[in-house]
Amino acid sequence: VQVVESGGGVVQPGGSLRLSCRISGGIFTISNMGWYRQAPGKQRELVASISPSGTTDYADSVKGRFAISKDSDKNTMYLQMSNLELEDTAVYYCNAARSAGLMYNYWGRGTQVIVSS
Repeated sequence: VQVVESGGGVVQPGGSLRLSCRISGGIFTISNMGWYRQAPGKQRELVASISPSGTTDYADSVKGRFAISKDSDKNTMYLQMSNLELEDTAVYYCNAARSAGLMYNYWGRGTQVIVSS
């Protein structure tokens, strides 16, 4: 299994970025998937999640600004980030997990997002 993020970068406040996460290894359609982030000096936190059926959930801090989605044909999950704020600066990590039956928990290496004026 490989989990590979891409799409990070430097953006001004109010700008947008789209992160991508490709998950190989045949687990894409059965995984609970999520985007986490970790800012310097802070704990890793869940930003958004999407279930195998497509149910989504968001942290209060990003509701209305971020959108999680997935394309099963491409084995790729996305995080569309809009109206970015300075506080969104962090390393963003992709996660694929399953807590029943065949259990696993896979992480990518992260992609850096810097929001700076």
